[in-house]
Amino acid sequence: MLKRKAYEAMAQWKASPSRRALLVTGARQIGKTYLVRKFAEENYDSFVEFNFALDPQAKSIFSQPLRPEDIVMRFSLRAHKPLIPGKTLIFLDEIQEAPEVLTAIKGLIDRGDYDYVLSGSLLGVELRNIRSNPVGYVATLVMHPLDFEEFCWGVTGAPEVFSYLAECFTSKAEIDPVIHEHMLDLFRKYIVVGGMPDAVKTFIESSNIVLVRGVQEDIKNWYRTDISKYCPESEKLKARDAFDLVPAELNNPNKRFILKELNQNARMRNYEEALLWLTHAQVANAAYNVKAPEYPLLASKERRLFKLFYADTGVLMSCYSMRASQDLLDGRSGVNFGSMYENVAAQEFVAHGFDMYYFNSKKHGELDFLLEKCDGEVLPIEIKSGKDYKRHRALNNVLNISSYRLKQGYVFGSNNLQQEGNVLYLPIYMLALLKRD
Repeated sequence: MLKRKAYEAMAQWKASPSRRALLVTGARQIGKTYLVRKFAEENYDSFVEFNFALDPQAKSIFSQPLRPEDIVMRFSLRAHKPLIPGKTLIFLDEIQEAPEVLTAIKGLIDRGDYDYVLSGSLLGVELRNIRSNPVGYVATLVMHPLDFEEFCWGVTGAPEVFSYLAECFTSKAEIDPVIHEHMLDLFRKYIVVGGMPDAVKTFIESSNIVLVRGVQEDIKNWYRTDISKYCPESEKLKARDAFDLVPAELNNPNKRFILKELNQNARMRNYEEALLWLTHAQVANAAYNVKAPEYPLLASKERRLFKLFYADTGVLMSCYSMRASQDLLDGRSGVNFGSMYENVAAQEFVAHGFDMYYFNSKKHGELDFLLEKCDGEVLPIEIKSGKDYKRHRALNNVLNISSYRLKQGYVFGSNNLQQEGNVLYLPIYMLALLKRD
């Protein structure tokens, strides 16, 4: 089993005195169902699962307005096993196929005799509506592909190195050169393999990138199929075209999503819903431009100027040639890995709870990312894939504007850790240490 941080979040939910259902959301193929089953196996005496996509007849449990006790009786009859009060987890999977579940969950929670976990893929507006209801009765856990730290747990089984890296980060100390090179090698593997559980398991078992790429191709095809199935009819073709265009757009000099690559007559107002659907489905992550790099970033967000990234770096790499993956794994210099580095940075930021922004100004230049911590501190960030990592005109410009109140700039690249003035240069794998709290 791949160790996931979401497991601890489930344990915290179970231990909470506030009895609520747990809604586990996220894109397809990120391990939601597997992790819920594993958690139930290790924490409950009895476990019952109903999958509304695989077993359409299970929808009949909620086919008409019923009292909670009637629904529980139907659970018991279909489960073919005893439901033990206080010791049973009832798992309702793919609930986007049965939205009536949310109408009934209040009464079931009020009974207090069983624990409930709900799950489904963020593929369509159904689950977006579900997430806002019912207030006070559902806690939400959003799962993402494995982040770099989780990837290392699976590949190396040695979590101690992250404690050491955290100490170096806090003290601004250079990282041991041997450890530095080893972590760079692991991070390059992470960029190529990505964080989808099946791809990671295939890599651990075979170390064969060709087999890994086969898994990634399957995932891309599932996403395209889901676009056809769940996306509103008027947006299907737009969403499919935009999804396929992401790798090429990331290689553009400004990396901003430009619709004319789709259609010379395309306008953002016509494509906005399709692009939003991709982000709500969690197959893509967006970073929005802001008018000024200052707190609060949301106040100057420009919703029609954005960069779009794949939610998983391995899926992105599978769009490029095998030569690109090999060059990256070999650490070959002179090759532009900028789009790959930015995509994996976006993946880490989203997994750690950040909303992503960037800043582009004719006067000051473009900052790759802006993040905002819970205390309001704004972090200006540059991602560098080459040896010229100390060239960052935009970062220098915004740090020198006192009204922005930026304490420090961060540059992530292949270099070791070093501090120069108010700029902290960090190795790319230390993206794992940036947390929102």
